[in-house]
Amino acid sequence: MRLLVKGAWIGLCACCVVFALSAKADDLKVKTDKGRIQGKRSADGKVRVFLGIPYAAPPVGPLRWKPPQPAAKWSGTRDATEFGYRCMQAPIFHDMVFRDPGQSEDCLTLNVWTPAKKKDAKLPVMVWIFGGGFVGGSTSEPRQDGEHLAHKGVVVVSMNYRLGIFGFFVSPELAAESPQHAAGNYGLLDQTAALQWVKRNIANFGGDPGNVTIFGESAGSFSVSAQMASPLAQGLFVRAIGESGAAFYSRGLSFRPLAEREKTDPAFAMTAFGTSDLAALRAMSADDIQQKLETRTHNGFPPFGPDVDGWFLPESVPQIYSEGKQAHVPLLAGWNRDEPSALAVNNPEPPTVQSFKAMAEKEFGPRADEFLRAFPADTDAEAVRSAIDFAGARFITFSTWEWLEAQVKTGGGVPVYRYHFERPSPEDKYHPAGSGAFHSDEIEYVFGMLDSRNNAKWQPEDYKLSDLIETYWTNFARNGNPNSADAPNWPMYNAADNWQVMHLDAHSEAGPDQHRDQDLFLQSVWVKPQE
Repeated sequence: MRLLVKGAWIGLCACCVVFALSAKADDLKVKTDKGRIQGKRSADGKVRVFLGIPYAAPPVGPLRWKPPQPAAKWSGTRDATEFGYRCMQAPIFHDMVFRDPGQSEDCLTLNVWTPAKKKDAKLPVMVWIFGGGFVGGSTSEPRQDGEHLAHKGVVVVSMNYRLGIFGFFVSPELAAESPQHAAGNYGLLDQTAALQWVKRNIANFGGDPGNVTIFGESAGSFSVSAQMASPLAQGLFVRAIGESGAAFYSRGLSFRPLAEREKTDPAFAMTAFGTSDLAALRAMSADDIQQKLETRTHNGFPPFGPDVDGWFLPESVPQIYSEGKQAHVPLLAGWNRDEPSALAVNNPEPPTVQSFKAMAEKEFGPRADEFLRAFPADTDAEAVRSAIDFAGARFITFSTWEWLEAQVKTGGGVPVYRYHFERPSPEDKYHPAGSGAFHSDEIEYVFGMLDSRNNAKWQPEDYKLSDLIETYWTNFARNGNPNSADAPNWPMYNAADNWQVMHLDAHSEAGPDQHRDQDLFLQSVWVKPQE
């Protein structure tokens, strides 16, 4: 056999070709602690992709509403070229697009994207936790595909975790059968189990188990803050990134006490299913539970989310941070400029000076003037902007600010970085013009997946910003500092540096927090001293 090299034919034995092809195929086979898997190569050949790897046993039958159990071992080589099933959920979020075979209780799988060519590469590892209000989402969404981010020299991992009633149901019977007398938080325990899998196995994919960064958005960001707080996750990661959300003050995703949930969850089950008996609920099919749940909630948010269970969370997340018991790891976190979306705030009518001031009087009474100094409304335009900021604070930004402040105060002096994503989104299939930099808008930028958004008309500045964000995030994962010579300087977030924030836009630059008075005022009103 001959091979043409630079215009000249050279001899090449057939066995050499076979050996080369075999070696290339063999690097798609990786041994895990449960068995061997075979993945595939990305279209450009630069990333090895392993999908649908079981990290825990299927939580079905008697394992429904149990902490994740070890996955079974398998013989032979398991195919890892397709996403696993997504966890049970209602079709709540119209912009979620899935590439998996459907939904099932048998959903505890994870995925790995690795650029490493050798097992001993010891690359930084980034473990993604998707958002969706703890009721929706899947790792198969194109916008959070890890291939492009892996091009930056990191190993990317994402996991499915139990959602809604399957992930967070609480009852006295569940607490009684638990050795820890805990109930709920099965979805968060799934995430921890996935992190334990990473620690045991990621070296075989060229990742460094001692250099793991967890990152997530919305409920995924809440999860990151909770994993930092949980004693069960200590030592499984060394850095954290949070995008829009934290398990601090929030009117949308508050983590309620176990005793409270032991009353409200069974009462809901009685109404929705006609029983709160644990054996009867475990005997129901997942499809039957989901169908009755959707009928009861009309595709809205069912009342199931994380709780303060006494085990995964021995105390509330704010309390754990206030005592400095959280993981003392570098933190990078922030939010988007128009989290609630300008369109939502303007529906049915845009706020005016008069209507916004009337709201302030009703909401804050004798402190209304103080509120209006922080959220000015001297013109209708100002009223609209302040209404967006205030709605964002109620929704998710204030909780994220509380998280950043807590890590600065009690995190043992670790570096903390804050961002503000400000690039307005282009019009697309799901987001009309004028949506602004809405909640979840940054995900495609983080993963370099702008082209996954349906019909969006991106500009060159968007691709440049996406590359910059990928650079910041992977720099931080590499060494706990987002900075490098090819990016604008990002100072730490602390009092000594005047609370610097990195403004991410077509022109990105850092500057002092211009709205600190807003969060300090809300803290004085919303947060009780013991929180």
